[in-house]
Amino acid sequence: MKVRIHRGTQQIGGTCIELAAGGDRIALDFGLPLDGDAADTSLVPEIGGGDLRAIVISHPHIDHYGLLHHLSGKTPVAMGGAARRIVRAAAPFTGQSLPSLDGPVLAHGKPIDIGAFRITPYLVDHSAYDAYSLLIEAEGKRLFYSGDFRAHGRKATLFEQLVANPPRDLDVLFMEGSSLSRLGEDEAFPSETDLEAEIVAHLKATEGLAMFHTSAQNIDRVVTLYRACKRTGRLLVIDLYTAAILAATGNRNIPQSDWPGIHLYLPKLQAIQVKKNEWFPLLRQHSANRIYQEQLKEMGPRAVLLFRPLMRIDLDEADCLDKASFIYSQWAGYLEQGTYASTEAWLKKRGIEMHQIHTSGHASPRDLKRFATALAPRALVPIHSFATERYDGLFDNVVYRRDGEWWQV
Repeated sequence: MKVRIHRGTQQIGGTCIELAAGGDRIALDFGLPLDGDAADTSLVPEIGGGDLRAIVISHPHIDHYGLLHHLSGKTPVAMGGAARRIVRAAAPFTGQSLPSLDGPVLAHGKPIDIGAFRITPYLVDHSAYDAYSLLIEAEGKRLFYSGDFRAHGRKATLFEQLVANPPRDLDVLFMEGSSLSRLGEDEAFPSETDLEAEIVAHLKATEGLAMFHTSAQNIDRVVTLYRACKRTGRLLVIDLYTAAILAATGNRNIPQSDWPGIHLYLPKLQAIQVKKNEWFPLLRQHSANRIYQEQLKEMGPRAVLLFRPLMRIDLDEADCLDKASFIYSQWAGYLEQGTYASTEAWLKKRGIEMHQIHTSGHASPRDLKRFATALAPRALVPIHSFATERYDGLFDNVVYRRDGEWWQV
């Protein structure tokens, strides 16, 4: 089996690994770099050709699938069934261009054959729903791609199951190291359970409307917030985008727009989208518990709003921000990059302090060490990290590769 990492040996995001065996090729992920423009064709890996059998997407984060729209629609895309639905549900709201996304479905522990390759997905704990590590077998070689994973989320048992019963006899392990530029060797991230307790304390101390900003696609975090609402007797108010993402999981055990204690609010800018794009069936699907702008002020002291920046004008007009609070629950890097500057200015003008309550979607160095030890590969290749120089001091059998370099397993 031949391997070429197009992007990822020195950075987080934009991951793409090309594999060749038996006259066939596949690619693992086709991501947009964190600082990249999805329209920039110079970022697209040169990977086309008649022997390209499929692109295999580990999980539905844009830094792993965000350049797919540059491919021919004839290229099969293998990904989890729920992941595919989430990407499709999000695209109309975000304006993201996508190919057809047709292709094989990844499911935990169920091997699929694509040309010369056998691929066995392992469902993992990550901040993206329906995320997988991948065992790739071809020409007598065994390669394991960790994808993005962690051990402190609401699916942490998946990590424990994998390290207790790992795939054996691995020639190569591609292992992410996102946390290595953020934490010391023995430091750990807080768990979703830790966050739940912190959010509960914040909600109890808030007299007015509590606003909470996170990605609707971070399903673990939405569950954490819903549980905190239940514990404090507050209602959870979501928008149509969040309702569509939650429904796309296909999992009725995850909070949905028609659950007791959950209400749908349609911001004015989304209402314009609904009218323009004739999304009336989608709106009807999620309108069982719909509320309107004039209700926001009265509901404020007993509600949590899953905040979107596009809601700012609605909230001002509703005059519902007296004694309000705000929780930011996303990567701090967005704040440092200035992406959130207009919302920060809006909050400051209204005298509302921003509180950060968040945890990473990636494994801590301690859990990375457990993972690497359990899988015991003959070669561990760093990927998806800004601190690849730390691998040597933490893991055994580290082999460094360069972007664009072909090599034989």
